[in-house]
Amino acid sequence: MNNFKSRKNNFFQERRMLSELKVKQGDLWRIFKIMSEFVMGFDELSKIAPGITVFGSSRISSDHPYCQKAYEIGYRLGKFGYSIITGGGPGIMGSVNKGAFDAGATSVGLTIDVPDEEPAKHVHNITLHFDYFFVRKVMLVRYSVGYIIFPGGFGTLDELFEVLNLIHTQKLYPYPVILFDSSFWKPITDFIQSLLEKGFILPHGIYSLQTADSVEETIQKINNFIKENYKTFSYHLLPSERFRLKKILRNINGNQSIK
Repeated sequence: MNNFKSRKNNFFQERRMLSELKVKQGDLWRIFKIMSEFVMGFDELSKIAPGITVFGSSRISSDHPYCQKAYEIGYRLGKFGYSIITGGGPGIMGSVNKGAFDAGATSVGLTIDVPDEEPAKHVHNITLHFDYFFVRKVMLVRYSVGYIIFPGGFGTLDELFEVLNLIHTQKLYPYPVILFDSSFWKPITDFIQSLLEKGFILPHGIYSLQTADSVEETIQKINNFIKENYKTFSYHLLPSERFRLKKILRNINGNQSIK
């Protein structure tokens, strides 16, 4: 009887050990998968920086006025030489990517599997696919010198506050964060102002937060920031990034009214 109990206990101990080993192996695999996604992103995107990242809804059709404005912004920024980076989906993301693509600029889509959403790969020069949202968000932020936030849902709000938090905690240079369509964003900007008044955030955390109501205003704010702050923030960039940014600066100074 005692031998039976002993064998039974050994059996369950071995099963627990095997189960724990499988879990650990699974976690180890995830670590390597996460590392591989970081390596892929750093390797590919370092070649195309500096970019402008555009966030916005994937759930509106391409004939929506926001999408038309996004296309024009992507096209005009592309003509100045910026790479355009989005989450790679349809809607606003697809429109701004198409604008950059049609302008002959580098159009980047950082895709991830989302229900009922097909990536707009046909308007990407570079498509990188991710399994992990947090890795993708690093890549959406790391290689850009400006962020344009179109109206959107939970994903767009998540990305907006991610950028603002990184700036607030001084983990990211305060590049311009431009909210397109001030009337849409007014409840959010009012809420952020109330956070400041209550002392929950510091003034430097929203220094770079701006609004714009037209394509022209958006382009102008991006280009003015580059012209006025290039010498201050360029030391954050890699030599290859500084070289490409100088070419953009020459385009800005040569033709501020590219259309």
